[in-house]
Amino acid sequence: MTADLLLPDRLLTALREARHVTVFTGAGVSAESGVPTFRDAHTGLWARFDPAALATPEAFAADPALVWGWYEWRRARVMRAAPNPAHRAIAALARHVPALSVITQNVDDLHERAGSTGVAHLHGRLMQPRCSVCGQPWRYPPGMPDEPAAGRRVTPPDCPRCAGPIRPGVVWFGEPLPADEWQRAMAATAGCDLFITVGTSALVYPAAQLPQVAAEQGARVLQLNPQPTALDTIADWNLLGPAGTLLPALVHAAFGEAFPDTA
Repeated sequence: MTADLLLPDRLLTALREARHVTVFTGAGVSAESGVPTFRDAHTGLWARFDPAALATPEAFAADPALVWGWYEWRRARVMRAAPNPAHRAIAALARHVPALSVITQNVDDLHERAGSTGVAHLHGRLMQPRCSVCGQPWRYPPGMPDEPAAGRRVTPPDCPRCAGPIRPGVVWFGEPLPADEWQRAMAATAGCDLFITVGTSALVYPAAQLPQVAAEQGARVLQLNPQPTALDTIADWNLLGPAGTLLPALVHAAFGEAFPDTA
């Protein structure tokens, strides 16, 4: 059980005494809910494309139906996924620390579905599409999108204001991060005394600089990841393993809150 994991006493003390904890999550957290990452192998139509090549403004301009279909496939996977114990443990921290900030590189809403509020989404939100021309927000119709095994092109809807094609509400390669979300993330990073980075390879900038900023501001840094990363030399503690095991164990050991469905 997670409660049996041996965690450093100094780490538990730092968590219990922290005034402001900031948690920074990457694709590894959502992957434990079955949400495919860009590095995962795909099948059917999507096996013929580099996902990174689809996630650009140029790709959308060249073939909107291909890109919209790709993101409809991803949206279907996200909507069928459920928050995992890592998401729930992060939400639980809000009950035990004076201040909690959550920053994510993930575009899904799994943190919110687990109970976290005020999450800073650095790379946008899949569930908040907008017009590619005028920026008007657009809402998906109710119901679950189709998820054909082989994938397919899907013509994007037209904007009701200007008739431009609706685009996914994510940040594509080559686009800047949302300024307000970045400012919130930087404030949460600079103002915390414990920074927890979870499930990120620390390779995608500028988001990857946040743990470094936290350390430079005097925060203790905890890294949770299945493999070593570039953050190993920055972190005060490096715990190797899945987030869905380590985070519930950490919250249980520090505060006594149990997560009975974790192993």
